[in-house]
Amino acid sequence: MGIAEIDALTAQAKANEDAEDSAALVINGIATSIQTAVAAADSLSATDRANLVALTAALKTHADALAAAVVANTPAAAPAAASGA
Repeated sequence: MGIAEIDALTAQAKANEDAEDSAALVINGIATSIQTAVAAADSLSATDRANLVALTAALKTHADALAAAVVANTPAAAPAAASGA
């Protein structure tokens, strides 16, 4: 594998990481918005409130799963080569 291929793979890995980070940010943002709306709403039925609380928890769980997948599929940095002989 040549330098061009390694550079292309590095660029793609960075693009994937950025997209995954953005997705997690959006998912968490939606969950936080729902949580805020539920806390401020006076006219929600107990059932609606419970459903929205469950939705918020599900969104946060999916964001956590996405973050865990990113970590699990990101290779560790290669150890530095030992100098000297």
